[in-house]
Amino acid sequence: MKVDCLITDCRLATMVPGGEPYGAIDDGAILIRDGQIVWVGPRADLPEHEAAHTDRLGGRWVTPGLIDCHTHLVFAGDRSAEYERRLTGVPYAQIAREGGGIASTVRATRAADAATLTTHALDRLKALTASGVTTVEIKSGYGLDAESELRMLRVARGLEQAGGVRVRTTFLGLHAIPPEFADRRAAYVDLMVDQVLPAAHAEGLVDAVDAYLEPIAFTGEEVSRLFDKARALGLPVKLHADQLGDGGGAALAARHHALSADHVEYVSDEGVQAMAEAGVVAVLLPGAFVMLDETQLPPVQAFRDAGVAMAVATDCNPGTSPMASLTLGMALACMKFRLTPEEALAGTTRHAARALGIADQVGTLETGKAADLAVWDINGPGELSYWLGKPLLNRRYLGGKLATRD
Repeated sequence: MKVDCLITDCRLATMVPGGEPYGAIDDGAILIRDGQIVWVGPRADLPEHEAAHTDRLGGRWVTPGLIDCHTHLVFAGDRSAEYERRLTGVPYAQIAREGGGIASTVRATRAADAATLTTHALDRLKALTASGVTTVEIKSGYGLDAESELRMLRVARGLEQAGGVRVRTTFLGLHAIPPEFADRRAAYVDLMVDQVLPAAHAEGLVDAVDAYLEPIAFTGEEVSRLFDKARALGLPVKLHADQLGDGGGAALAARHHALSADHVEYVSDEGVQAMAEAGVVAVLLPGAFVMLDETQLPPVQAFRDAGVAMAVATDCNPGTSPMASLTLGMALACMKFRLTPEEALAGTTRHAARALGIADQVGTLETGKAADLAVWDINGPGELSYWLGKPLLNRRYLGGKLATRD
């Protein structure tokens, strides 16, 4: 067969479950045509082929390109000064009363034009891709008005070509109540549900819909109304759920057949079971857990026992998780949540793909999947969750084409 590229002299962590740990192939090869994997397996079993190009990787490990399935990558400003104040003992509530917190990010994001938002987002995206990311989810939610939310989503779409990644966009209009609607909560929900989401969808800017379900954010009734609108538009949903307490978020996500429930530190046993029955992925966000100095661990063993898939993401945002390395997220998930390194890698590949509804396209090294690959200077895939801050990526391929090389 004729192919565009042969990748050989490498070890593969295919992340296909059911066989060797990591789906490993010790001496592997991959054939790529038209951006897709058309064959993968042991080099000794290579079929007859004619390759336009051959990449010999010198025995390096190859994994699926990593997938960061929960980020707030597009925003303006930063909150490092607030971080310093909190470390000196100033309560967050006081900072918020003085106009800080998410309100400060909303002001900065509304004031920034698309070019400024793109420049800052590309800087953060560059750090993510340096940790092996080839697909990234990006949420809105720092504009909180029609013009700014749409601008954020347009910028996120544009990052796909500019940043050399695949982008999945998520509408997060129900993230917080903006100051101008402080006494008109119902009107704000009406605006997001009835006007902004349909407008964003009509412009082709939305791949999924998210909301923040907490006493400090939105109620189950408000979220359900948004989700009903999303499903009427043919859009999948996901949920910030049970981060600060057991608010029934996991069960609500399950009732709406959500792709994922994210954070889930306080999810109940009933919520875990509901997620399992509905196939909802648990997205673990160790960056926020560490940054907020939380002590309530997500019920990882309960997820294992129930068969709930666990993804891992950075939650990259200016307030609660200013983290721009997915391999660091994997390491923290192992150290803080006691995931195994294999679970952490599955959580940033095949389970992250499920959390975005694209498991048929990416997440494993299999025939028919996109040829999105990460090549690593490591002795084994467990090192990806071991090193803290050490550059490990050798190169990335996106759709079979070299996207990054160290």
